[in-house]
Amino acid sequence: MATVICPRSALVALGSNLGPSEELIHLAIDLLQKHVDARIVTSALWKTTPMDCPEGSPSFVNAAMALHANSDLDPESLLHTLLSIEAKLGRKRSGIANEPRPMDMDLIACGPHQRESTLLTLPHPRFHLRPFVLAPLSEVAPDWILPGQEKTIETLWLDMKESQSNLGLSPLT
Repeated sequence: MATVICPRSALVALGSNLGPSEELIHLAIDLLQKHVDARIVTSALWKTTPMDCPEGSPSFVNAAMALHANSDLDPESLLHTLLSIEAKLGRKRSGIANEPRPMDMDLIACGPHQRESTLLTLPHPRFHLRPFVLAPLSEVAPDWILPGQEKTIETLWLDMKESQSNLGLSPLT
């Protein structure tokens, strides 16, 4: 049965393509756990081909997590925490879009909240177009329908797999 995301849940996508990416993703999850009062469910790690990145960018390791908090989550506060973790793990923003980085944490959805500001757009406006986001999200929240969507995350992922021959990703073993 499909579920609309609840006020105490959030979805976060993670990616890394500089440094020890697998270790950095696990460290990011551990750091987030220390900052939020929530149960965190994580996906497997996925190796992905860079998409819309500068030429020569290394492959990514991607994952996703679902947060199930004990109280309502504030999207702006959660975003601030994610950005702080990115910086702690070595992310420096130069202004170059999609440049290689040790850590990228995107807030995909936070409860039923919808936002459109220079700081935050919820749900993430391109989550449903990115295989490296949909594949791990389908593991942690397959039955969720995000605000503005009519299909579950799993259905969006299955539709993408059916319509595209080369998705550029594979599970890490």
